[in-house]
Amino acid sequence: MKLIVGLGNPGPRYQITRHNIGFIFIDALVEVFHSQRNYKTEFKAETQKLKIHDEHVIVCKPQTFMNLSGEAVQPLLKFYNLELTDLLVVHDEVDQPFGTLKFQVKRGHGGHNGIRSIHQMLGTEDYARLRMGVGRPPVFVDDAGEKTRGTMEVADWVLQNFGKVEQQKLPDFLELGIQGVETWVKHGINQAATEFNGKEV
Repeated sequence: MKLIVGLGNPGPRYQITRHNIGFIFIDALVEVFHSQRNYKTEFKAETQKLKIHDEHVIVCKPQTFMNLSGEAVQPLLKFYNLELTDLLVVHDEVDQPFGTLKFQVKRGHGGHNGIRSIHQMLGTEDYARLRMGVGRPPVFVDDAGEKTRGTMEVADWVLQNFGKVEQQKLPDFLELGIQGVETWVKHGINQAATEFNGKEV
């Protein structure tokens, strides 16, 4: 059995924000492998059981808000008696351009509060992650030819809705991520990283 966790914030206000791509991805995964959303609430999370290529999978959307995501992940791992190697956490990544994937394991939180919480609750960073690129705020060039990011901070950027062009590309991005997760389920993190890291829609 595997546990795939998508990070995000609950509530309609955050539904299609960049920070919520983990939630958006889990919903897409459910629609592909189960056809209908039928989440139940357990351990501060919405969960649903799927079957991906004969492997039983639990998908999870923590309902704790991003900064406390670990409070949902740690109890689920323990209750279902899963190993760290059974866990994949899907989250937004500002240091990658929109539409890019990166499978990684045993990496620092990089300032991502959801990942920081999971690190703290698990007491380790030795688990797999799928980082889905959402990019940074756009860079502008002023009249003097100097580059500037304007006034938007990264924390505000990720809480903005995806732009129109991004929303048009989002289905293809999610499909690419689903293909990567299928590879992770069947062949593990190294094969998934080899095939999908650097791919872009």
